[in-house]
Amino acid sequence: MINLLTLKREIVEVGRRAYQRGYVASNDGNISARLDEKRVVITPTGVSKGFMTPEDLIVLDMEGKVVSGTKKPSSEMFMHLSVYKHRPDVMSVCHAHPPYATGFAVAGIPLDKCILPEVIIVLGGIPIVEYGTPGTAEFFQPVLKIIDKYDAYLLANHGALTIGKDVVNAYHKMETLEHFAHIAFVAQQLGHMNVLNSEQVRKLTDLRPKFGVRTNVGCATCEEEESCPSPDETSGLGKQGNDDVIAQITDAVMQRLKKLT
Repeated sequence: MINLLTLKREIVEVGRRAYQRGYVASNDGNISARLDEKRVVITPTGVSKGFMTPEDLIVLDMEGKVVSGTKKPSSEMFMHLSVYKHRPDVMSVCHAHPPYATGFAVAGIPLDKCILPEVIIVLGGIPIVEYGTPGTAEFFQPVLKIIDKYDAYLLANHGALTIGKDVVNAYHKMETLEHFAHIAFVAQQLGHMNVLNSEQVRKLTDLRPKFGVRTNVGCATCEEEESCPSPDETSGLGKQGNDDVIAQITDAVMQRLKKLT
């Protein structure tokens, strides 16, 4: 049986980490965890995630009624409750606004290419969920359409959402998502991203059970045949990509030298 105080302390610690890493500002974001089949612990509205105490957290029933706690629960509580109802395996939900991931969400660019092995194993693809007004049903209804397929989501013009088997697991997926977004952003600035081929991706997804990851975590790149290069195509893609990057860097250096001389 899950201890309520222990669970609250874990949420408080994750809130502190998210705040310190800049994933949330002011009173942004919300974190919750399933206490049992009938109750959920959730962060309050109007309180910074970096300065919460266990006493600030609220216990809800699955219909959103406050069971215990003196503060008002997060305005996104029904999104959390809906996730729990549709995914019995999910024990925690984390919603934040990490800058790079949110940048991709605002730009309308999904993180759905198979690039980093760790991300392929843990998260698969990360889709963009269509925009909905925060605090309303239209905010989380689009998430529910694909809730069985993914464990991490970019929320259009809003932020990111991750779900996991416990509080730390859901938060770590948020860290992985933001780290991936940062790397993808840098690669785009360099002018090229090498995409792993279908065979390489298959070998990685076969490793999921070894690491306790759901075997059906989605990967949009591999579900669309045209977007996943064959091994032969990739063998040339990497070299060409490197040549392109080297050429771009050399050109930039030469232009800089001309200005200095």
